[in-house]
Amino acid sequence: MKSPDNASLIAPCGMNCNICVAYLREKNKCPGCRGPDDNKPVTRWKCKIKTCDVFQKEGPQFCFKCAVFPCKKLKALDKRYRTKYHMRMIENLEYIRDCGIMPFLENEKSKWTCSGCGGTVCVHKGYCYSCGERKVF
Repeated sequence: MKSPDNASLIAPCGMNCNICVAYLREKNKCPGCRGPDDNKPVTRWKCKIKTCDVFQKEGPQFCFKCAVFPCKKLKALDKRYRTKYHMRMIENLEYIRDCGIMPFLENEKSKWTCSGCGGTVCVHKGYCYSCGERKVF
């Protein structure tokens, strides 16, 4: 993973932008959910979680700090990611809350680093962006 110690690449919802297809691609590379909106796909800058009232009032934070954690929006996102991508947003947030951001990043690095070449496995595509090796879930 390129930036295993970059906490700014962890979205409020618990998504690790280090392993997102929009962040990994070469063309129109997304700067991450917490980055500037300039090159982001519309789904990132209009994200229902990032633009929720609590997030807007309280400033950049993680969803686990919210009084209604996990909310309906986060539960729907978590269900989609569990089903399609073998990632659990709510579990990610609980891990960050309970253990801290640096242990979470180290755990993510071991989960999403290609065993063949050491490159980054994309959560959305299921293969390493460097060598193409598929991740087995």
